[in-house]
Amino acid sequence: MRAFLAGLAVIGAMSAVALPRAAHAECSEAAAPGVSWRRCRFDGIDLRGVDLTGADLRESSLTRADLSGSTLSRADLQRARLVSARLHDVALDGANLTRADLTSADLRNAKLNGAQLRQARFFRANLRGADLTGAITDGIDLLHADLSGATWTDGRTICAEGSTGRCHPAAPAPAVAAPQG
Repeated sequence: MRAFLAGLAVIGAMSAVALPRAAHAECSEAAAPGVSWRRCRFDGIDLRGVDLTGADLRESSLTRADLSGSTLSRADLQRARLVSARLHDVALDGANLTRADLTSADLRNAKLNGAQLRQARFFRANLRGADLTGAITDGIDLLHADLSGATWTDGRTICAEGSTGRCHPAAPAPAVAAPQG
């Protein structure tokens, strides 16, 4: 029995050594520009109005997190899980969201100018009024996503009300005649 318990202690010590301490330390760092939160789990966290410019959030989970009003410009969110996250009025200019999962995320009025959205999943996401000017959208999944009032990648096209799954250009406003007299 004593040998068995000693064996368990050795296995436990080896497990503790095998875990990279840096990964744990990174996840406990305070929210700040350039923070490295790679492969961290922050499901349901409140990060409203936080500046995470240039942050490394690759493969992190932020499911149901509230990042509304935050700045994530140039952040690396490759393969991040942002399912049902609140991202309205967030700045994601130049961010890398390649293969990120934003299923049912609220991105109302988000700024995605120049963002990398390759193979990102926006299934049932709310992109009303979002600005996608210059965004790279190769292989993007917009199934059932609401794009009403969003500015499309060309920076000129405004998506019509009811644009779901793809941007339908809004009809130009009728010309107003100048008053006579």
